[in-house]
Amino acid sequence: SIASADMDFNQLEAFLTAQTKKQGGITPEQAAVISKFWKSHKTKIRESLMNQSRWDSGLRGLSWRVDGKSQSRHSAQIHAPVAIMELEIGKSGQAMYFNYNIVLKTLSIYYFCP
Repeated sequence: SIASADMDFNQLEAFLTAQTKKQGGITPEQAAVISKFWKSHKTKIRESLMNQSRWDSGLRGLSWRVDGKSQSRHSAQIHAPVAIMELEIGKSGQAMYFNYNIVLKTLSIYYFCP
């Protein structure tokens, strides 16, 4: 419960004090060991819990720009503004890159039409 609650050091001390006063709880020596361990390993434990709780890849990066379309099957679409988004998706140690091209004229009609 210490790790899942992501206790800060004040919360930890209050929790351990309550545990030492509880019938059948922990000894003050055990509380001191737990406190020392938590203070030195809190970051690693938190990262491990976060990595274990993810079911799928997460967003690691996002970049975008607006560009002009230079080739198209239809001449009316040439020089149309296009939003280009690059998403970096992956888990730690892995990465996949996806590119999405979105025609801005379509977006403006979709999002700004009354």
